[in-house]
Amino acid sequence: MADAGVGSRRACETMIEDGLVEVNSVLVTRLPAWVDPEEDHIVVSGKPISKSERKLYIMLNKPANTLSTAKDEPGSDRRTVIELVDHPAAARLFPVGRLDYDTVGLILLTNDGELANRLTHPRYGVPKTYRVTLKGELDEAAIKELERGIFLAQRKAGQTEGAARTAHVEIELVARDRDRTVVSLTLREGRNRQVRRMLAAVGCPVRKLERTAMGPVKLKGLPRGGWRELTRDEIRALRKSAADPRKDDQSGPSRSSKSGASGGSRRSRPRNQPKKAPYMSPKAGESINIRNRTVKNAINRAGNEKGFVPKPTPEPSDPAEPSDG
Repeated sequence: MADAGVGSRRACETMIEDGLVEVNSVLVTRLPAWVDPEEDHIVVSGKPISKSERKLYIMLNKPANTLSTAKDEPGSDRRTVIELVDHPAAARLFPVGRLDYDTVGLILLTNDGELANRLTHPRYGVPKTYRVTLKGELDEAAIKELERGIFLAQRKAGQTEGAARTAHVEIELVARDRDRTVVSLTLREGRNRQVRRMLAAVGCPVRKLERTAMGPVKLKGLPRGGWRELTRDEIRALRKSAADPRKDDQSGPSRSSKSGASGGSRRSRPRNQPKKAPYMSPKAGESINIRNRTVKNAINRAGNEKGFVPKPTPEPSDPAEPSDG
């Protein structure tokens, strides 16, 4: 169901448990439910789902003031990452994980539910790297404290339920002076606004946060708001980084077709057949005029050209969905 674009894996599981799914005219309400997507007739909320479509993997350079969701909340008028990707295949894409409303940089969009789950699930430990500009000086003691782990409150169903130490993070100092510090930070878990909360805990509020890499895939060659398909090599490396060493071989995720998953064995390409060039947005190599909604965008752009932000700006309220940044 996730591969067919019905929704996320978790949303699809909820639909099954709520009695909204029929397989071959039989109501299915218990998990796990095994099907063959090529043979079985699956109906969701009275509508048959389409056969598996071509898997797409999109890299987007997310601008600020953009939601990392498919749709905004009713009554709001905020731009989403989906609105920025106009792919000719018109596939139903969804973002892989979340970035905060004001966080910029790399976000992946796909219709491959199995790989998206592996990239975001802490079990697989796929690293995410950020370039962070901080207010003030981040000294060595604070860096070691962050590397050891910070205790952050945990919330569940809108309530705080104790605190837990963050997993080990990797920090590389990029630049430091009396007023600001720039670091490269890599983490392998994704709590709500984790990067901002960790750095605030050591007295260094975040001025600017940009995701620069997810696993082996790095943000490059795209202006803010630009997007492109991942190359074959990038997709292969991404699958390998999300492989389960206890079950998967080096070729990446692989499950039987009966599971309904998307990570089946890949077909080999004849040696004399050239690689298909990944699709890029028409203006992927140019400066893209992103619709401005606040004066803050102009301030951020001016700061980017100089490599720093003149002064900190207040953070917006938390987005509807949890985010790494």
